[in-house]
Amino acid sequence: MRSMTADTPPDETPIQRALRLKQAALDARPKPPRGGKFQRQQANRAAAGDSRPWGSR
Repeated sequence: MRSMTADTPPDETPIQRALRLKQAALDARPKPPRGGKFQRQQANRAAAGDSRPWGSR
């Protein structure tokens, strides 16, 4: 029998478990700063296609 932790539902499939663990790992990553100077710098950057006018056709 598989060992179950307190936060694991008993009817969880292996795919659901993998997704839950992946989401937890993503949530644990450091988040970029929000607001302030950093956000203004991001908004002022040119779009990727702006430097190639021939690509807009």
